[in-house]
Amino acid sequence: MPRRTRNPAAAATQLLELGVSVPQVMAARLQRMAQAGATPSARDRREFAGMVMEKPFAFAQAWMAMWTETAIAQQQLALSLLSGAGPAAQFAQGAAALERIAGRGLAPVRRKAGANARRLRKC
Repeated sequence: MPRRTRNPAAAATQLLELGVSVPQVMAARLQRMAQAGATPSARDRREFAGMVMEKPFAFAQAWMAMWTETAIAQQQLALSLLSGAGPAAQFAQGAAALERIAGRGLAPVRRKAGANARRLRKC
């Protein structure tokens, strides 16, 4: 699978998107819970169960993506050390790696929050 390059503000952009999507999702779900009351419908129960189940799944996806990107960054750093790259180049490479790691970790959470926001807007 080819690796996509990201712009320098990718993690910041993802955080901004999360900052917009998450309050929308929370508001829609809290409203739905309040309207369902003590006797939620089958549809409400599916939504409530889904919102609990999606958290560990998104966390596991984020963790694995960050772990994979960290392993790649370590290999790249080792290669740069062997090639005799200077400290400034290694620092820049490390900063870029941290950006990629953060972006990879945020991506699954952002995708799910965005999908939930779009889906719940339709309801």
